[in-house]
Amino acid sequence: MSMRTDLAVEAAGSITFDAEGKYEGIRKIKRGSAFDITEIIVEDDESGRKIGKRKGRYITLEAPRLSHISDRYREMVSELCEELRSFAGNREKILVAGLGNDDITPDALGPCTASGVMATRHIRGQNTGDSFLDSLKDVSVLLTGVMGTTGIETAEIVKAVYEKTSPELIIIIDALVCSSPERLGTTVQICDTGISPGSGVENKRMEISEQTLGVPVIAIGVPTIIDIHTIIENITGNEADAGIPDMMVTPKNIDTIISHASRLIATSINLALQPSLDFEDAAEIACG
Repeated sequence: MSMRTDLAVEAAGSITFDAEGKYEGIRKIKRGSAFDITEIIVEDDESGRKIGKRKGRYITLEAPRLSHISDRYREMVSELCEELRSFAGNREKILVAGLGNDDITPDALGPCTASGVMATRHIRGQNTGDSFLDSLKDVSVLLTGVMGTTGIETAEIVKAVYEKTSPELIIIIDALVCSSPERLGTTVQICDTGISPGSGVENKRMEISEQTLGVPVIAIGVPTIIDIHTIIENITGNEADAGIPDMMVTPKNIDTIISHASRLIATSINLALQPSLDFEDAAEIACG
């Protein structure tokens, strides 16, 4: 059975990098303090086929756990914020979309995070006379729901809102699948290649990416589920019996993982998109 993972750092585990972190059109860069940060750069689609990823940047931030507020929380927000800014640049109009179903906890990362992002499109351009309000970037926030409850493809909803609001950048937040139990609830991935909702659980929907929308798309996610066959193979070292049901497993503390991870990401997005915010205000907004 092929490995199920949305994480580029796991997909790149099948190749051997040289001393400079290079391998046939793929590069690996390490950095970070509060997080252990690994950046995988795929230079072209042909090179990306070796690890099942397309051309782009994939940044993985790993911490001991995201289910608790770390004593280095402020540093973690700062590092995640800086990584987000490296993708977002100085763009002024941004659409933030939270994908997933907030009635199913492992799939609630997107809506929980988006609910903590500061929406400002209704304020932007009003010339309020308030220097802070007038400095805010144009941010729209969307909770897409899932096709099972809306009857509409997530990509169709994002495209419709994009056509109405004309953002320069779209940020998508969604739950991910990993292949290593140690990365469940400990890892954040950011990439500039977009997303195909549900692909990690073999329920692939319409793609949301720059190729389909014509505007840069940043995808942010945290792995919240893992395939049961992968767990068995990790424990036994042998391929799982074909008769074992095809199931996805989530940690028993998934509720706290979603709560704390969504707050971390929302705070970082608020700071990355609104430089005039201070940490306390960004964190308070993220808490709702």
